[in-house]
Amino acid sequence: MYFIDPHVHMISRTTDDYERMARMGCVALSEPAFWAGFDRGSAEAFRDYFRQLTDFEPKRASWSGIQHFTWLCINAKEAENVSLSREVISLIPEFLDKPNVLGIGEIGLNKNTLNESTIFEEQYDLALKTRELVLIHTPHLKDKYRGTRMIADMLLNDPRTEPERVLIDHVEEHTVAIARENGFWCGMTLYPLTKCTPARAVDIIERYGDDRIMVNSAGDWGPSNPCAVPDFVMEMRRRGHAESKIKKIVYDNPLEFFRQSRNFKYTPPDTLAEVESVA
Repeated sequence: MYFIDPHVHMISRTTDDYERMARMGCVALSEPAFWAGFDRGSAEAFRDYFRQLTDFEPKRASWSGIQHFTWLCINAKEAENVSLSREVISLIPEFLDKPNVLGIGEIGLNKNTLNESTIFEEQYDLALKTRELVLIHTPHLKDKYRGTRMIADMLLNDPRTEPERVLIDHVEEHTVAIARENGFWCGMTLYPLTKCTPARAVDIIERYGDDRIMVNSAGDWGPSNPCAVPDFVMEMRRRGHAESKIKKIVYDNPLEFFRQSRNFKYTPPDTLAEVESVA
C-alpha cells in the first residue's frame, strides 16, 4: 500500500532511510522545520537550513522515488529568543514560492510561555497574510493538554482562521477532541517512547473515526522510526479494518489536506511510472 508521511525530519536521517521508506510504499513526505537539537545562533543559520529544505532535500528524496515537501518556521524550542525569532520570520517570505513549500510549520508551543505564544501568533499572522497552510506542534507530555488548549484558543480568537487549513499535530487521547471538535485537521505521531504507539493510534481511530486525521513518524535525530506508518498499517490490518479505511488515513487524508496548498504539485506513483515508461 502506498503511504505519505506528513511529518518526518529527513535532514536528520540517512539516505538508507529514504530507501527503506520507499521499499515499504512511501511515495511522498512533508518535512516541517524543527529544532536541530541545539539553539542556532543567527538568522543566517536558518537561511542555510531553509535552503537545505528547499534545494537539497527534494533532490535526495528523488533518488529513492519519493516526492519531498516542506514547511518553514522557527520552532517553539527556539522561540524564547524573540529578537532572533523575528529576524527568522522576516526571512521566510523569500522561500514561500519554492515549489516544495506547503506552508508555515511546525509552529506551536513547547513550555507554554508568553514568548512562545507571541512568536506563535506572529508566525500564524504571516501564514494568514500569505495564505499558507499551517502545521502546528503541540507540547510534550505534561504540558500537552494545556498547550493544545492554548493553541486552539489563539487560533479560534482570530476571525481569519479557517480550521480546515490548519493541522494540529502530535495529538493523543486527551487532546484529539480539541482539534477535531473545532474543525481542525489532526496528526498522530508514532514514537517508540513518547506520543502514540501504533496500537494507541488505532484505538483513537476506532473511537473518533477517520475524518481529518492522519498518522506520521516524525522521524528525527532522537529515538524514532521513519517506517512507523507501515507499523500502523499492520496494526489496522491485524484488527480487521478495511484496506479502503487504511488507505484513507495514510494516503487520501494527507493528499486532501496538502492539496489546499498552491505549491502542492503531486504526481501519483502510477502516473509517474507511466510517464517513465513512455520516456
